Amino acid sequence: MRDDVRPRSAPPWQVMADTLLQREALVCRLGEGLLPHDFAGLYIGHEEVDRILAELPGASGPAAAKVEALVRQLEPEIVLARKQFDESLASGQSTFDRLARTARLDSRDAQALAVLLAVERSPHRMRLVAYFQDNVQLPRLTVASLSRILDARSVAPDAPLRRAEFVEIGTEGPWATRMCWPAPRLTWAIAEDDSVDSALPAGSRRLETSGTGALDPSMLLVTGADSDSRLAAVRDRWPGKALLVCPIPATPAEWAAVVREAGVGDRAIVLELEGPPSRAAADWLDRADHLSWVLSSPKELALDALPRRSWQEIRLDSGLASASDWEQALGVGPDPSFPLSREQLRLVTAASAGDPQQVAAGVRRLAGGHLDGLSVRIRPRRTMSDLVLPSDQVGQVRELIARYKRRTVVYQDWGFSPLPSTGVVALFSGPSGTGKTLAAEIVAGELGLDLYKVDLSAVVSKYIGETEKNLERIFGAAAAGDLVLFFDEADSLFGKRSEVSDAHDRYANIEVAYLLQRLESYDGLVVMATNLQRNIDDAFLRRISVSIDFETPDEPQRKQIWQQAFPASAPVSELDFDFLAKQFRITGGIIRNAALGAGFLAADENAPVTMERIALALKREFQKMGRLRTESEFDRYFNLVNGDSHAEPA
Repeated sequence: MRDDVRPRSAPPWQVMADTLLQREALVCRLGEGLLPHDFAGLYIGHEEVDRILAELPGASGPAAAKVEALVRQLEPEIVLARKQFDESLASGQSTFDRLARTARLDSRDAQALAVLLAVERSPHRMRLVAYFQDNVQLPRLTVASLSRILDARSVAPDAPLRRAEFVEIGTEGPWATRMCWPAPRLTWAIAEDDSVDSALPAGSRRLETSGTGALDPSMLLVTGADSDSRLAAVRDRWPGKALLVCPIPATPAEWAAVVREAGVGDRAIVLELEGPPSRAAADWLDRADHLSWVLSSPKELALDALPRRSWQEIRLDSGLASASDWEQALGVGPDPSFPLSREQLRLVTAASAGDPQQVAAGVRRLAGGHLDGLSVRIRPRRTMSDLVLPSDQVGQVRELIARYKRRTVVYQDWGFSPLPSTGVVALFSGPSGTGKTLAAEIVAGELGLDLYKVDLSAVVSKYIGETEKNLERIFGAAAAGDLVLFFDEADSLFGKRSEVSDAHDRYANIEVAYLLQRLESYDGLVVMATNLQRNIDDAFLRRISVSIDFETPDEPQRKQIWQQAFPASAPVSELDFDFLAKQFRITGGIIRNAALGAGFLAADENAPVTMERIALALKREFQKMGRLRTESEFDRYFNLVNGDSHAEPA
């Protein structure tokens, strides 16, 4: 039914509004008000001056007596409408009644809202308002008109209607002629349309509840763990309360939309913080004291940054998803291989389309998006058979794998203390090319994980605070435990702290201290590789779980590496592996590079790999390193490689 014509069954708030508008229009008519015209306000005639003088306070005339008589005549209708209106407010059944309750409106303020809403929804009422305001350019109630009908204090800057952001008021022109109107969100709500306020901050979301949960206005701090765990704590505390979850608004318009949306939907507001709230944010929370607020933060908030109102706090130590969380999300129990937080479990469930068999792929996808810009993903392809090390070092690699695999048994089942964390930190030290990166790849492969080789050039920044932010992104993304973090040339990050001689030294020491703190709280697997162990800060060495020293391979090991360097499908001539292993005391990395170089030389000539081509490839490797080529090493191939001839000797 159109709102232009009020039916007999109209809601009490609409009856109240129309009764007040009717009285004002009739009073105006008694005063011989002129019909508004298109040029209202552009000129003032003699008749209008006479009418205005008659209406001024202290003026006498027959109009005053007529008005008093009319008001007495209409009083019973006004009293009845107000009685029904107040009874409806007390019942809280209609949408209007709920709006008045959440905004903590008294009867007078609720009547003001009713009149403003009724006018906003009806062009006919707007014509009536323009009539008694004597101006077609004023179709909405002005402050002066509202003052005559009820009380202008209902729309004062600190009035409940304004605190709730339910009503807007013009900012230009004289105070008396500034128009007032309800926010569009309320007009749609009265029309039973629950569309979300378009001015809300990006990323805002409404969470419904199956129960009813009215609660007194309060403020709650929830700190620690991940955002989903903090949200779960809020829902446990207020199980029947609908929520509005959003980031900190950036503008006054966004703040107003948040306050308004919470009031319209009777919701508690959960603000997801990345740092302490600003003074402006605290003022908004103090101003909108009719609402319940939650400050959700991963870190404890400083007291001097909080609003002045009283608050309670919930501290969360762990955000790991429980067995019931796994059962609800995926229909299975928790996988000990993936210590997911509630937030990570939600994202992985979406990535795997709820299929428990795709959890591993979802977890890899979870970390990859954050790490790809700061690291290089290596999908392990090589196995323990590719690792040529002394038996003691091979045993240490296996111990490292077992240490990570069996953490649940030792820490949870057997009760060992996990201090400082359940994470595993390994240090691989030794000269370049001795197999440190290969060993890290093999460890990841044995655990069924991806290896992420951290790109230090992308992590370390000259700008203050950027290095820590990059490291936090890395450790935060890797926290699901689905990967191995590999820091090559780790002494550039984990190096010894220096004497403080300038600001750069002081800040470099801060970076090292931060990294140590983050490493101690990390529950995954970190492998650090360095050429010189003595360059690593002692504080990091105390955190090392397994330390493996990679030495230059001896002759039997070099022979094994040479043999493994050539695939079975590669065309090779008779190769003297004993000669190569005995003559060239080089690392496995150089051996693999030389074998690959010999393969390209052979492919270019469409010929098999020969000793001569291997000798030439070795010469190129020595040239790269600036190493001298001795006749004793190359033996009968010395003259050949010095002449750069590809021809085979006679």
